[in-house]
Amino acid sequence: MAEAPCEVWFYHMERSSLDQVLPDLLERTLARNWKALVRSRLPERLEHLDTHLWTYRDDSFLAHGLVDEPHAAHQPVLLTHGMDNPNGADVVFLLDGAEAGPLDGFTRCIVLFDGRDEAALATARAQWRAIKATGLPVSYWKQMARGWEKQA
Repeated sequence: MAEAPCEVWFYHMERSSLDQVLPDLLERTLARNWKALVRSRLPERLEHLDTHLWTYRDDSFLAHGLVDEPHAAHQPVLLTHGMDNPNGADVVFLLDGAEAGPLDGFTRCIVLFDGRDEAALATARAQWRAIKATGLPVSYWKQMARGWEKQA
């Protein structure tokens, strides 16, 4: 039986920041017993998330690590700028216009972008076109007053 293709979901953030949205999505990912890879082009974003995921809530934290730290391959959530998948993640989260690269082996790819930023919107549109052209299943979720709504 052939492996199912990676589903690519675009999340258009308009009401919340990445710091608010990402931990919730990571928690949902881990609740499914999936591992996550968080990819950004910006080293400062990864440094910020390294601290934020330990402290985002008073009663909880998300165990994670940076790709260049010991035991990276064993992390449930791995923060990286690279195109490889050292922790065998099921889901890759793309931030700051990070490239998807080959999505073979991933169950899902989540592209998060700030809808209030014109450059981020333009990058997300280009990513949508490129990924759609590969034939992978693509969905678009927009943040509305009552939560996330599937738009396409």
